[in-house]
Amino acid sequence: MVIDGHSLAFRAFYALPVESFQTRDGQYTNAIHGFIAMLINLLKAEKPDSVAIAFDISRHSFRTREYPEYKGTRGETPEEFKGQIPLLQTTLRSMGLFTIEKEDYEADDILATLSARGTAAGFRVLVVSGDRDTIQLVNDNVTLLYPSRQGVSDLTRYDAEKVWERYGVRPEQYPEIAALVGETSDNLPGVPKVGEKTAVKWINQFGSLDEILAHQDEIGGKVGESLREHAHLAVRNRRLNRLVTDVELGLELDELTPHPFDEQAVRDSFGRLEFRSLLERVLKLYGQGGSVAVATTSPPADPRPTPVTLLDEELEAWLNRESAAHPDGLGLHCDIDVETGQIVTVGIASTSASVELAWQPGSADYAPFETWLMSDAPKILCDGKHQAQAFSRVGSPLGGLRSDVFIAGWLLRPGSPDKTLDDLVTRYLGETLPQADPNQLIPSDDHLMGAGHAAWYIHRLDAAIRSRFDEGTARVFATIEMPLIPVLGSMELRGIALDRNILAGLNTELGDRTTALAQSAYAEIGHEVNLGSPKQLQEVLFEELGMPKTRATKTGFSTDAASLTDLQTKSPHPFLGLLLQHRDATKLRQIVETLEKAVGDDSRIHTTYQQVGTSTGRLSSTDPNLQNIPVRTAEGRRIRQAFCVAEGFETLLTADYSQIEMRIMAHLSGDEGLIEAFNLGEDLHSFVGSRIFGVEPVDVTPTMRSKVKAMSYGLAYGLSAFGLSKQLGISSAEAKQLMQDYFARFGAVRDYLRSVVEQAKEDQYTETLFGRKRFFPELNSPNRLVRENAERAALNAPIQGSAADIMKLAMIGIERRFTEKKLGSHMLLQVHDEIIVEVAPGEWDIAEHIIREEMRDVVRLSVPLDVHVGHGSNWDAAAH
Repeated sequence: MVIDGHSLAFRAFYALPVESFQTRDGQYTNAIHGFIAMLINLLKAEKPDSVAIAFDISRHSFRTREYPEYKGTRGETPEEFKGQIPLLQTTLRSMGLFTIEKEDYEADDILATLSARGTAAGFRVLVVSGDRDTIQLVNDNVTLLYPSRQGVSDLTRYDAEKVWERYGVRPEQYPEIAALVGETSDNLPGVPKVGEKTAVKWINQFGSLDEILAHQDEIGGKVGESLREHAHLAVRNRRLNRLVTDVELGLELDELTPHPFDEQAVRDSFGRLEFRSLLERVLKLYGQGGSVAVATTSPPADPRPTPVTLLDEELEAWLNRESAAHPDGLGLHCDIDVETGQIVTVGIASTSASVELAWQPGSADYAPFETWLMSDAPKILCDGKHQAQAFSRVGSPLGGLRSDVFIAGWLLRPGSPDKTLDDLVTRYLGETLPQADPNQLIPSDDHLMGAGHAAWYIHRLDAAIRSRFDEGTARVFATIEMPLIPVLGSMELRGIALDRNILAGLNTELGDRTTALAQSAYAEIGHEVNLGSPKQLQEVLFEELGMPKTRATKTGFSTDAASLTDLQTKSPHPFLGLLLQHRDATKLRQIVETLEKAVGDDSRIHTTYQQVGTSTGRLSSTDPNLQNIPVRTAEGRRIRQAFCVAEGFETLLTADYSQIEMRIMAHLSGDEGLIEAFNLGEDLHSFVGSRIFGVEPVDVTPTMRSKVKAMSYGLAYGLSAFGLSKQLGISSAEAKQLMQDYFARFGAVRDYLRSVVEQAKEDQYTETLFGRKRFFPELNSPNRLVRENAERAALNAPIQGSAADIMKLAMIGIERRFTEKKLGSHMLLQVHDEIIVEVAPGEWDIAEHIIREEMRDVVRLSVPLDVHVGHGSNWDAAAH
């Protein structure tokens, strides 16, 4: 096995979020982590006799001497990547693996040389590379493993048949396609007008590039003319992309056999990189005597307990015994049919035993399970909300949900949470879930994972993850996130009623409007254009109309909403105005159509709340997203009118927090001026405006108030003077003076904002009022833009995260009180700082009292939490 080290390391770098892989001393490690994780999987799957990892020494080689522009378009190496390659090489050598570099040559040339020497010596060769030039190495004895676009985890196996299937040529002919078409990544321009299909046709017709050029006069049309004019480019490209197969490497093939290793050196190397779970996976590769166990023929013993099938008294006895032995709970997992949503099998497990049930709800055989399921006996799940809903749908509501490893893992890594059980097992247990052998037509059940095994992994994960909790994280987990799961699950199952007629009418109106706006836009320029095509819009705006250029992008000049809105402000044009209106109408229509498709057979919409969807702790809404419905436009309000009270209920109630983030900032900063304003019940922005502009609150004009409002919220989000000037349409000097005047009168806010970032740089995280942490390793990034973005995010994280915690605690309290009072009213939606409740007949007074009390008294701040309540027959009418 020969591996292109730089190629795979770069892919790993871009596949894994850089901010999530950083040591305590600031060294980034995402490329190293991704590379070694891939390598472990390769060694386990392929079991090679010999291994070599080739690296480039620099960008300079014999190719750049001939053609200095070779690879000249490649950007600067990212700052976060620099320094990772030497550490990766040191780590690989500590593992007993061979790394190779050769002055004046590229890693591909080393791979080509080793492939040629390997096949000559009777080896089968695996080439692992993300460089398409290596396709030319494929033959009966050489296979290319090529990573997918997703990174390095998925590898496509290219043999000669696969190359033909993908490119329509033999492997050795692939460089001739590249010679004709060119290679953008290598800065090798090809023959103009010659694309891949044309190149393949010629190669199959004539056999080779030499023969194509020998018969170039026979090729007609514009493409033939282009070939004759630019044939020298193809000749040069073929000369440069031909890999060298006889580089003098100064080694024998038997030197590539994995060497004995020093376990302490491996532990030290991985310890410096802070790769705990990866270390365990690497050590499992090593057998007795200190050599890499890559050629092991007998698999290790399976540590998983074999799930047993129990019924009746035996099942009851097992549950009683294991529950008593594990008072923190048993792992529980059900396999759910994707299409029907029905439970197929159920697994229950402790550390040492597991049961798997082909559960039939209501059957006497499974009565002990159903009793245990609905009891308060503690249970540990993964993605507990989804699982609990499946149990609820068959009339067996889940009780005793004590832990959800999915939620627990997210609290430790809110910026880049693990998305699957496999991810969690790999990270926290250093293991890999059983996978079917891809080379086995009919996989053996012994190697597959059922619900019983999943429950076993979940049970073990719980302790592994929660052992890393600090006091604050444990508190957030136990008092906020876990109690919220059943609340969200119930809201999703209830859904909210929707008036289809309102949506249908609005859809028709918006369709007519987009058509009319498009026709008006075409009339302005005298021809039709695809208003959704950035390329065509670039031609119209910047070439036909000669409008000022927006910011440059990889594909031209930006035509995104922000750029065009700014352009229309500075250089208005009728076409641009109509385009922006068309975009707004199109976006609204897409929202309406999405909602129409989402209405269920019960005439209700059931959104899904993503509890782990954000790094701040706020909830997000999907399928459909109900947080993107505009509220400040007439059309947005009409969409909200479609969300209505259902038959049998009295009204909808909406309740939201007033200026909650500003109130939290007043509390956290301890600024006496802001605290005074909130405690006196003053209009905050008029109060602040009077202090800044030196007038009475009643004399604060709407313009003054809007400036103050923009600045107050902007400061909490790290808004600069430049950003404020753009937002308000004032000069940078005026914006800067406005901020100086603000801080002169509210100095504690300035001091607090400074301290947040300074403390975050020291701790590498921020913390909410309740102990929720958000990690910011990129605060020490050498890249200025990365660092400044992290500073702005860190500035707001305690405020926004505390607001999220407060809303979640209020929802938990409201649900609990409604249940205790046996009310028919219930929460339906949570959007931003607002909740929507369906009120049963005769319950308005008690429902409003509970909601106000729970939202207002959920936490004691130095300022009051103000709650606004409204009611009406639909969401818009209930606004206040």
